[in-house]
Amino acid sequence: MTNAPAALAENILRDLAAIRAKNPVVLSITNYVVTNTTANALLAIGASPIMSHAADEMAELMAFSGALVINLGTVAPEYLAAMDPAWVAADAAGVPVILDPVGAGASRLRTATPLALLAKNKAFIVRGNASEILTLAGSSGATKGVDSTAKSDDAATCASSLARLQGCAVVVSGEVDIVCAGQDKARVLGGSALMPRVTGLGCTATALCGAFAAVNPDPFEAALGACVVMKVAGEMAAERASGPGTLQLYFYDALYAMGEGDIRQRLKVES
Repeated sequence: MTNAPAALAENILRDLAAIRAKNPVVLSITNYVVTNTTANALLAIGASPIMSHAADEMAELMAFSGALVINLGTVAPEYLAAMDPAWVAADAAGVPVILDPVGAGASRLRTATPLALLAKNKAFIVRGNASEILTLAGSSGATKGVDSTAKSDDAATCASSLARLQGCAVVVSGEVDIVCAGQDKARVLGGSALMPRVTGLGCTATALCGAFAAVNPDPFEAALGACVVMKVAGEMAAERASGPGTLQLYFYDALYAMGEGDIRQRLKVES
């Protein structure tokens, strides 16, 4: 486990309390498969979601947003057209941007788009599965649609390189989550084997990165906190669920009810 689990728990609990107290707006350009899922997760943890892909309103919405999430799950033209203006507006407002390169490596469009966005903009956190992160780092990221065929540990070295190159935190989600930023690196364990059976939980992790980024200016701490909360909530939900359907319901309940004892008892982080 990490050298200072008590200190890490304190940091996460501090940020969780800040999310619930401040109710930060998380603006998401996300895919239509997960809009309801991620909005409900943000509400459950205490944030305030706005889901939009209207380019003309991005600057106005950014004026009161705490974070911007750009999720590439839907690459329809109107979604793509909103991403760069939203990022420019976020930079102008000092709002952190979380990028989820859904399906990078699965098609030319899904590969070229996040690379182009990263080439001209600065991310706060990039979160993806192992195949997506390998692709962004210029390595081979074999995919099965938008699912990864690689394990998160396979992408750990590339994730660290990408984090240093982009000057951001990088999260590789999987059975074990890898979180990298600069010289910092952590492995987050826990969760449930049922979680990959529920669509949108990877996107939910990205949304929660947005909630934590809205209250913590350190990208590594924000990403690590979001990953820990995801794993803890998944573990809590699995203890009550009878399958994927009820896991999703209990996952929202876990985010809503999560307290000090849950974090301290279930925290599993390795340096």
